[in-house]
Amino acid sequence: MSSPLMPKATAVWLLDNTSLTFDQVAEFCELHPLEVKAIADGEVNIGMVGLNPIVQGQLSKEEIARCEKDPTARLALVKYNLPEVARRSKGPRYTPVTKRGDKPDAIAWIIKTHPEVSDAQIVRLIGTTKSTIAKIRDRAHWNMQNIKPRDPVLLGLCKQTDLDAAIAKARKKLPKEKQEELAKADAAPTADLGQADQPSDAGFEQLMKTAG
Repeated sequence: MSSPLMPKATAVWLLDNTSLTFDQVAEFCELHPLEVKAIADGEVNIGMVGLNPIVQGQLSKEEIARCEKDPTARLALVKYNLPEVARRSKGPRYTPVTKRGDKPDAIAWIIKTHPEVSDAQIVRLIGTTKSTIAKIRDRAHWNMQNIKPRDPVLLGLCKQTDLDAAIAKARKKLPKEKQEELAKADAAPTADLGQADQPSDAGFEQLMKTAG
Protein backbone atom coordinates (compact mmCIF):
# COMPACT_ATOMS: atom_id res chain seq x y z
CA MET A 1 0.00 0.00 0.00
CA SER A 2 1.64 3.30 -1.09
CA SER A 3 -1.23 5.69 -0.38
CA PRO A 4 -3.70 5.99 2.52
CA LEU A 5 -7.23 4.66 2.43
CA MET A 6 -9.86 7.35 1.77
CA PRO A 7 -7.24 10.05 1.09
CA LYS A 8 -9.61 13.04 1.28
CA ALA A 9 -11.07 11.94 4.61
CA THR A 10 -7.53 11.36 5.85
CA ALA A 11 -6.55 14.85 4.66
CA VAL A 12 -9.48 16.33 6.59
CA TRP A 13 -8.31 14.64 9.79
CA LEU A 14 -4.68 15.70 9.34
CA LEU A 15 -5.70 19.31 8.69
CA ASP A 16 -7.95 19.36 11.77
CA ASN A 17 -5.63 17.55 14.17
CA THR A 18 -2.04 18.33 13.18
CA SER A 19 0.15 21.29 12.22
CA LEU A 20 1.40 19.64 9.02
CA THR A 21 1.78 21.87 5.97
CA PHE A 22 -0.54 21.70 2.95
CA ASP A 23 2.32 20.24 0.91
CA GLN A 24 2.96 17.48 3.45
CA VAL A 25 -0.73 16.54 3.60
CA ALA A 26 -1.07 16.76 -0.19
CA GLU A 27 1.88 14.48 -0.91
CA PHE A 28 0.88 11.90 1.69
CA CYS A 29 -2.75 11.80 0.50
CA GLU A 30 -1.77 12.08 -3.19
CA LEU A 31 -3.84 15.23 -3.66
CA HIS A 32 -3.00 18.57 -5.27
CA PRO A 33 -1.85 21.23 -2.75
CA LEU A 34 -4.58 23.58 -4.03
CA GLU A 35 -7.19 20.91 -3.32
CA VAL A 36 -5.84 20.50 0.21
CA LYS A 37 -5.99 24.27 0.69
CA ALA A 38 -9.59 24.28 -0.55
CA ILE A 39 -10.45 21.56 1.98
CA ALA A 40 -8.81 23.59 4.75
CA ASP A 41 -10.72 26.72 3.68
CA GLY A 42 -14.01 24.82 3.68
CA GLU A 43 -14.55 25.34 -0.04
CA VAL A 44 -14.86 21.62 -0.88
CA ASN A 45 -15.79 18.42 0.92
CA ILE A 46 -17.86 20.36 3.43
CA GLY A 47 -19.13 18.13 6.22
CA MET A 48 -16.79 15.24 5.40
CA VAL A 49 -15.86 13.27 8.51
CA GLY A 50 -12.11 12.90 8.95
CA LEU A 51 -10.51 9.45 9.00
CA ASN A 52 -7.90 8.97 11.71
CA PRO A 53 -4.87 7.32 10.03
CA ILE A 54 -3.42 6.40 13.44
CA VAL A 55 -6.47 4.33 14.39
CA GLN A 56 -6.42 2.80 10.90
CA GLY A 57 -2.81 1.73 11.41
CA GLN A 58 -1.55 3.82 8.51
CA LEU A 59 0.46 6.38 10.49
CA SER A 60 2.12 6.55 13.88
CA LYS A 61 2.03 9.46 16.32
CA GLU A 62 5.82 9.56 16.17
CA GLU A 63 5.79 9.90 12.38
CA ILE A 64 3.35 12.80 12.53
CA ALA A 65 5.39 14.51 15.28
CA ARG A 66 8.57 14.08 13.23
CA CYS A 67 7.06 15.83 10.22
CA GLU A 68 5.45 18.57 12.29
CA LYS A 69 8.93 19.56 13.48
CA ASP A 70 10.36 19.59 9.96
CA PRO A 71 8.17 21.09 7.16
CA THR A 72 10.49 19.58 4.54
CA ALA A 73 9.98 16.04 5.86
CA ARG A 74 7.43 13.74 4.25
CA LEU A 75 5.08 11.30 5.97
CA ALA A 76 5.65 7.60 5.42
CA LEU A 77 3.00 4.93 5.75
CA VAL A 78 3.43 2.22 8.36
CA LYS A 79 4.96 -0.75 6.58
CA TYR A 80 3.80 -4.30 7.10
CA ASN A 81 5.45 -7.49 5.92
CA LEU A 82 2.63 -8.35 3.56
CA PRO A 83 2.83 -8.94 -0.20
CA GLU A 84 2.02 -5.78 -2.12
CA VAL A 85 -0.83 -5.97 -4.60
CA ALA A 86 0.38 -5.46 -8.13
CA ARG A 87 -0.77 -2.23 -9.72
CA ARG A 88 -2.17 -1.93 -13.19
CA SER A 89 0.53 -0.70 -15.55
CA LYS A 90 -1.72 -0.09 -18.53
CA GLY A 91 -5.23 1.09 -19.27
CA PRO A 92 -7.07 4.35 -18.59
CA ARG A 93 -6.25 6.07 -15.32
CA TYR A 94 -8.94 6.47 -12.69
CA THR A 95 -10.24 9.99 -12.22
CA PRO A 96 -12.35 10.96 -9.17
CA VAL A 97 -15.97 11.73 -10.03
CA THR A 98 -15.52 15.31 -8.79
CA LYS A 99 -12.81 15.93 -11.40
CA ARG A 100 -14.35 14.25 -14.43
CA GLY A 101 -16.19 17.43 -15.38
CA ASP A 102 -12.82 19.19 -15.72
CA LYS A 103 -11.53 16.84 -18.43
CA PRO A 104 -12.94 18.78 -21.42
CA ASP A 105 -11.27 21.97 -20.13
CA ALA A 106 -7.96 20.13 -19.80
CA ILE A 107 -8.27 18.63 -23.29
CA ALA A 108 -9.01 22.06 -24.77
CA TRP A 109 -5.96 23.50 -22.99
CA ILE A 110 -3.60 20.88 -24.41
CA ILE A 111 -5.04 21.25 -27.93
CA LYS A 112 -4.74 25.02 -27.70
CA THR A 113 -1.37 25.30 -25.96
CA HIS A 114 0.45 22.22 -27.27
CA PRO A 115 -1.15 21.15 -30.57
CA GLU A 116 1.86 18.93 -31.25
CA VAL A 117 0.69 16.48 -28.55
CA SER A 118 -1.13 13.55 -30.17
CA ASP A 119 -4.60 12.31 -29.30
CA ALA A 120 -3.12 9.07 -27.97
CA GLN A 121 -0.93 11.05 -25.57
CA ILE A 122 -3.90 13.11 -24.39
CA VAL A 123 -5.85 9.89 -23.77
CA ARG A 124 -3.07 8.64 -21.49
CA LEU A 125 -2.55 11.96 -19.72
CA ILE A 126 -6.17 12.85 -19.00
CA GLY A 127 -7.83 9.43 -19.07
CA THR A 128 -10.30 10.33 -21.82
CA THR A 129 -11.28 8.95 -25.23
CA LYS A 130 -10.29 9.87 -28.78
CA SER A 131 -13.96 10.45 -29.55
CA THR A 132 -14.20 13.16 -26.89
CA ILE A 133 -10.98 14.78 -28.11
CA ALA A 134 -12.28 14.82 -31.70
CA LYS A 135 -15.52 16.48 -30.64
CA ILE A 136 -13.63 19.20 -28.79
CA ARG A 137 -11.30 19.75 -31.77
CA ASP A 138 -14.32 20.11 -34.06
CA ARG A 139 -16.22 22.20 -31.49
CA ALA A 140 -18.98 19.58 -31.63
CA HIS A 141 -18.93 18.71 -27.94
CA TRP A 142 -22.37 18.99 -26.33
CA ASN A 143 -21.03 21.41 -23.70
CA MET A 144 -18.65 23.33 -25.96
CA GLN A 145 -20.01 26.76 -24.99
CA ASN A 146 -18.96 26.18 -21.39
CA ILE A 147 -15.55 24.61 -22.05
CA LYS A 148 -12.67 26.87 -21.01
CA PRO A 149 -9.05 25.76 -21.58
CA ARG A 150 -7.45 25.09 -18.19
CA ASP A 151 -4.09 23.58 -17.25
CA PRO A 152 -4.58 19.85 -16.45
CA VAL A 153 -1.81 20.00 -13.84
CA LEU A 154 -3.58 22.75 -11.89
CA LEU A 155 -6.80 20.75 -12.21
CA GLY A 156 -5.05 17.76 -10.66
CA LEU A 157 -5.68 15.53 -13.68
CA CYS A 158 -2.02 14.77 -14.39
CA LYS A 159 1.46 15.46 -13.07
CA GLN A 160 3.69 18.21 -14.46
CA THR A 161 6.44 15.66 -15.12
CA ASP A 162 4.09 13.49 -17.20
CA LEU A 163 2.85 16.50 -19.19
CA ASP A 164 6.41 17.72 -19.84
CA ALA A 165 7.46 14.24 -20.97
CA ALA A 166 4.52 14.01 -23.39
CA ILE A 167 5.33 17.44 -24.87
CA ALA A 168 9.01 16.58 -25.26
CA LYS A 169 8.18 13.26 -26.95
CA ALA A 170 5.72 14.93 -29.32
CA ARG A 171 8.21 17.63 -30.31
CA LYS A 172 10.87 15.07 -31.23
CA LYS A 173 8.61 13.95 -34.07
CA LEU A 174 8.27 17.46 -35.51
CA PRO A 175 10.51 18.86 -38.28
CA LYS A 176 13.70 20.46 -36.97
CA GLU A 177 12.54 23.92 -38.04
CA LYS A 178 9.34 23.56 -36.04
CA GLN A 179 11.27 22.31 -33.02
CA GLU A 180 13.49 25.38 -33.12
CA GLU A 181 10.48 27.65 -33.51
CA LEU A 182 8.80 26.15 -30.43
CA ALA A 183 12.04 26.35 -28.44
CA LYS A 184 12.32 30.06 -29.23
CA ALA A 185 8.70 30.58 -28.23
CA ASP A 186 9.32 28.84 -24.89
CA ALA A 187 12.38 30.99 -24.22
CA ALA A 188 10.67 34.27 -25.12
CA PRO A 189 9.42 36.31 -22.09
CA THR A 190 5.67 36.57 -21.69
CA ALA A 191 4.60 40.22 -21.48
CA ASP A 192 0.94 39.77 -20.73
CA LEU A 193 -0.44 36.35 -19.93
CA GLY A 194 -3.95 37.74 -19.92
CA GLN A 195 -4.02 39.11 -23.47
CA ALA A 196 -0.77 39.27 -25.42
CA ASP A 197 -0.18 35.54 -25.85
CA GLN A 198 -3.79 34.40 -25.98
CA PRO A 199 -5.07 33.57 -29.48
CA SER A 200 -8.39 34.94 -30.58
CA ASP A 201 -11.51 32.77 -30.56
CA ALA A 202 -11.26 32.42 -34.33
CA GLY A 203 -7.60 31.49 -34.08
CA PHE A 204 -8.32 28.95 -31.36
CA GLU A 205 -11.03 27.34 -33.48
CA GLN A 206 -8.75 27.15 -36.51
CA LEU A 207 -5.91 25.78 -34.38
CA MET A 208 -8.06 22.95 -33.02
CA LYS A 209 -9.24 22.01 -36.50
CA THR A 210 -5.77 21.90 -37.99
CA ALA A 211 -3.78 20.56 -35.01
CA GLY A 212 -2.53 17.01 -35.01
